[in-house]
Amino acid sequence: MEKLRALPRTLSSKRGSWIWLGIVLIVFVAMFGAFGRATAPALNATAPANSESTQVAELLKQFPNADQQSVIVVSTANDGAALSPAHLSALKGLLPAIEKETGLAPSGPVPSEDGKAAVIIAPMTLTSDNSENADHLKALREVIADKKTSSSDLNTMQLQVTGGPAFGADIAGAFEGADIQLLLVTIATVAMLLMLTYRSPVLWLIPLIVVAFADQLAGKVTAWLGTQASLQFDTGIISVLVFGAGTNYALLFISRYREELPRFADHRQALAEAWKRTAPAILASNVTVVIALATLVFAAIPGTRGLGIASAVGLLIALAAVLFALPPVLAIFGRKIFWPFIPRFTESTVESVVELPGELQEEKPKELGKLWRSIATNVVRRPVVCLTAALALLAIMATGLIGSSVGLNQIEKFRVQSESATGLQVLSEHFSPGEAQPMMIVSNSAQEKAVADRAADVSGVVRSQIAGETEDGKLTKIMVTSEYAPGTPESLAQVNDLRNAVHDVPEANALVGGAVATDADARTGNLADFLLVAPPVLGVSFLVLLILLRSLVAPVLLLAANIVSATAAIGAGAWLSRTLFNQPALDLQVPLLAFLFLVALGIDYTIFLVHRAKTEAATHGTREGMVRAVASTGGVITSAGIVLAGVFAALGILPLVTLGQLGLIVGIGVVVDTLVVRTVLVPAIFSLLGDKIWWPGKVPAPAVDADGASAPLGSNANLTAARSAHPAAAQRMDTQSRDESARTSESIDR
Repeated sequence: MEKLRALPRTLSSKRGSWIWLGIVLIVFVAMFGAFGRATAPALNATAPANSESTQVAELLKQFPNADQQSVIVVSTANDGAALSPAHLSALKGLLPAIEKETGLAPSGPVPSEDGKAAVIIAPMTLTSDNSENADHLKALREVIADKKTSSSDLNTMQLQVTGGPAFGADIAGAFEGADIQLLLVTIATVAMLLMLTYRSPVLWLIPLIVVAFADQLAGKVTAWLGTQASLQFDTGIISVLVFGAGTNYALLFISRYREELPRFADHRQALAEAWKRTAPAILASNVTVVIALATLVFAAIPGTRGLGIASAVGLLIALAAVLFALPPVLAIFGRKIFWPFIPRFTESTVESVVELPGELQEEKPKELGKLWRSIATNVVRRPVVCLTAALALLAIMATGLIGSSVGLNQIEKFRVQSESATGLQVLSEHFSPGEAQPMMIVSNSAQEKAVADRAADVSGVVRSQIAGETEDGKLTKIMVTSEYAPGTPESLAQVNDLRNAVHDVPEANALVGGAVATDADARTGNLADFLLVAPPVLGVSFLVLLILLRSLVAPVLLLAANIVSATAAIGAGAWLSRTLFNQPALDLQVPLLAFLFLVALGIDYTIFLVHRAKTEAATHGTREGMVRAVASTGGVITSAGIVLAGVFAALGILPLVTLGQLGLIVGIGVVVDTLVVRTVLVPAIFSLLGDKIWWPGKVPAPAVDADGASAPLGSNANLTAARSAHPAAAQRMDTQSRDESARTSESIDR
């Protein structure tokens, strides 16, 4: 325990800071060397591992040429007219070039019934790596483009390559270089916001460099972990989380360091005091988010489960960087790092603060944020009005959920239209929309005809045909073509109808899979994950608040405020997605991830504020303590919230609608959480309940002197000796504290 108490002094001492910086660098180099070559696995399963579609995907691997899938080359005339015999002849002449590129013989062209379109079916050998498949598709498209340029008939047509493999390749191709772009945009966003926050041309570099190193190390460690445990996750989201949370921790720590500098002649003592005061809150907030993310290990969707584990590891690395790498760097540079607004130390500060113990130093009256003090005072003065207004605003935002739906089809998932999406649209206009992504049934071969016939009788099925069997002849695959476009409500309902039909065939053991079935299973899995994961996330948040505040009432109300805020943000994000960005629905993973991030990250700001409020309440009472807490933390929490919102907004540059929606919702939620919940809603609740907010725990009432003013913390018995040793400082502090408390109380009472 004594060593833990000495840790802040060791981190900031003249010798210790260099030792700790050396240790941090050695650990970073060693870990980067150990994990530096790791790359995140290129896995993209979207349905639960035990779902019917996943079982079909595994069974299909037993069939000959299981690594072959077909892409579709869709052709239409530039003028929209029917294709001429010359057009069809030119398309037929394209087949040898396609076969040369793919190594497999294509078939077609097959004209549509209206004669305005034709398709070429081109089988390809694919791998499990979408990036590699994207290279094959790119080469095929280049071959088609070259042939089109050299042929006058082909040049009068539009040719698009679409189909299941093309969609996967286009997603991988869209992310080519996107991680670097996201990193650069994130760094630029954080740098700009830090410069505005610190108003220093130098200081912003320190936390940015520390967090950037943490992000790079987190990327390598999580990639190695993903490879070892076969995890699936989006590296961009992890980078955003590490940058956002790490910068928030740094902002809180540096803000407290700046607050302590005028109180100490030695900046190293101020740094140690800041570490001691902020480390518990930073640790509590980090543990909350990490445990909340760790609950995703129970999720059924592979991408959700992998993201939770990898993100938790990344945030732990960010925590270690801020608590153990940032302090030594700040200690080495000293207070001049704040240039040109360097917090100065004066003789008056020496007399009234430096010689007194830490608890007494904490209570030196200081110039708190006037704007935040004014806002908090007005909220505490009129809690009912402010609480009603805040809840009304959040309720209006939540109405955006009315009419919202969840689930995007393949075309809607791209923020920027892709060739595969355009091709699918054209295909749907002239052929049965289900041609691009047929459903696959695997059954026992002895009942193959009965299963195929039963599937053909399902409403909306255009064609049901046997497509092959395993080498041992035990299993048969049946391809089912639908008249409904993939991802539509009709196609999803048809999956259930088809499954009900073929499951009834005796001894067939028939299973329905394919892209559309996978989509249906993913929707079911995401809903189940939300219902499974949300309660533990809320439970973890409640438990951390319970331990931190030693209260039952406060955690319940604070968590309720967080839930209301998260719901409002999701509603506002869904409404903006529909009205401004013409996105008809939220993608499947967005509600769960948005709720998780908003609740877990929102608890961060709750901890920062309420931890300070409880400290202040022990001296000044609950109402005034909340005013002082808002005044002290309003600036740093707002800065942290804006930084985090800006970092998540950077996800909007990525090509998938999923990430853009997630960034939009979390960005809105963080801003609302910062400006409405922490500034208005929580202070209003604390003002209405007063000391009852801490039940069943108790906060010592402020001591009252003969004049009726609140005495400073120095009235506690354990500080009597210190006050006796420094009578002049104690007397000055008493006078200043009484004056400030009286002014605040008078303002609140008005």
